[in-house]
Amino acid sequence: MLSRLLSENQIIANMLATEKCQAIEEIVDFLIEGHYVQKKDREEVLASLFQREETMSTGIGFGVAVPHVASNCVKQLTVAFGRSQSGIEFESLDNKLVHFIVLLLIPDHELEKHLQTLSAIAKFFNDRFVRDSLVKASDATAIMNVFHHEAHSL
Repeated sequence: MLSRLLSENQIIANMLATEKCQAIEEIVDFLIEGHYVQKKDREEVLASLFQREETMSTGIGFGVAVPHVASNCVKQLTVAFGRSQSGIEFESLDNKLVHFIVLLLIPDHELEKHLQTLSAIAKFFNDRFVRDSLVKASDATAIMNVFHHEAHSL
């Protein structure tokens, strides 16, 4: 699933953020730098993501968070992956620190279509071998290899 949605240019192998809002900003800024999101839309995208987090944390457990929002700022599903070695407090369901963040920006008109994407991501990260492999991956290329390998073994 993630191997089809991501490229190495959408992966932050070593996030600098130490808290939830910083982490979301770091990933959105990364998407802006990569021209996946327009700079003029930064504040609107961040406000939507922060509002979503206030409603309910997207920390799904197992060290994983999937911040997501429907937005008219993107024309197609836009995804980024960030890894935090030290972990980030995300108010997760299991109260554990988050080490893996999959951020999704979903076009307004496609939210229903991508609910299955959210479900598939949660299922993917439910696998301890996947999580352990991602911790050991040295860089974005190695992280991408984990996603490719797991896609072929499912």
